[in-house]
Amino acid sequence: FPALDNTQIDTLLQQVSAASVGWAATPIAERTACLERAAQQLRAQRERYAALITLEMGKPIREAHAEVEKCATGCEFYAKNAERFLADEIVATDAGKSYVTYQPLGTLLAIMPWNFPFWQAFRAAAPALAAGNSVLLKHASNVPQCALAIEEIFQACFPANVLRTLLIGPEQAEKLIADTRIHAVTLTGSETAGRRIAAAAGTHLKKSVLELGGSDAFVVLADADLDEAARLAVASRFLNGGQSCIAAKRIILVEPIADDFLERFQQRLAQLKQGDPMHEETSIGPMARADLRDALHRQVTESINKGAVPRMGCAPVAGPGYYYPVSLLDRVRPGMPAYDDELFGPVAAVIRAKDEADALRIANDNRYGLGGNVCTRDPDKGEAFARAMHCGQA
Repeated sequence: FPALDNTQIDTLLQQVSAASVGWAATPIAERTACLERAAQQLRAQRERYAALITLEMGKPIREAHAEVEKCATGCEFYAKNAERFLADEIVATDAGKSYVTYQPLGTLLAIMPWNFPFWQAFRAAAPALAAGNSVLLKHASNVPQCALAIEEIFQACFPANVLRTLLIGPEQAEKLIADTRIHAVTLTGSETAGRRIAAAAGTHLKKSVLELGGSDAFVVLADADLDEAARLAVASRFLNGGQSCIAAKRIILVEPIADDFLERFQQRLAQLKQGDPMHEETSIGPMARADLRDALHRQVTESINKGAVPRMGCAPVAGPGYYYPVSLLDRVRPGMPAYDDELFGPVAAVIRAKDEADALRIANDNRYGLGGNVCTRDPDKGEAFARAMHCGQA
């Protein structure tokens, strides 16, 4: 798939910009009906779309099916709730009539990642379209067929050109932000990409929403149900082969239960089946690209060289495909990549804490702030701990 040239980019941008005028004036009932049609098309073509996801980025097919269904559910959610979300809010003032109203911004540039190639695009597009905006989708370069399939859905279920796909590189996307026909930008991606997009949006005074990397803490307190905590930790860390911004990446254990938890955790990890992602029984597929596997292994190797203890895996799988085994690093400490950075792959980093206060300190000793988890049998303690975590959701 060759990248579009400047003339092709301008043509698409003009088409989407022109379509946005009529779309913004479309009654909300018609906009939400389009979302309902998109949900129907997603379900009707679920097998095809799931196969594209798995083919392009290696997600196990059963997870790909779930991703397509989540997109359909997301469309239905905004179809059901958009009118309520966008309703005018009456405000009491000294004026005869005062209210807050929500109006479309115009055209949104959505720069989306490969790890959830359908969901990330629909998560951004569905509410934007429901609100009367048009969307230009710049998807990751390794999922072009997913990007074109997403465009196909919206072209079939919405008026022409309210969402189009741009097959372009990151440099071209960055330049687009300066165009007066782009009114806002959203990105899900790396810290590096986020800095560049935020800088460009700031320079041109464009609204922006960024979702960047994460290294979420998964804290297991001494009173936790260890079997349930181990089950949750496996699901949270290894969904999508560990290639998720919001995954639990740092498993923080208070010392009294650390060894007991690890025994249960490791038993569950041994049950994960790595193999052909097109097979329904596969739970861990290959990583999305060779360079990503190489980068992950460098982080693991450096952490081991600095004293981390490998308990499972920790070496690339020989043979075809970008496979990295289910891996477990114990006794991770500050100064190691497994402690300081985001490990984007099937590797769990275990950090031992002296007590609950130390566990909270470790959870917050990180530059990321996406999410967090805490396991305890005491709901009040859990809520207090979650509130003290420096993250957006816990």
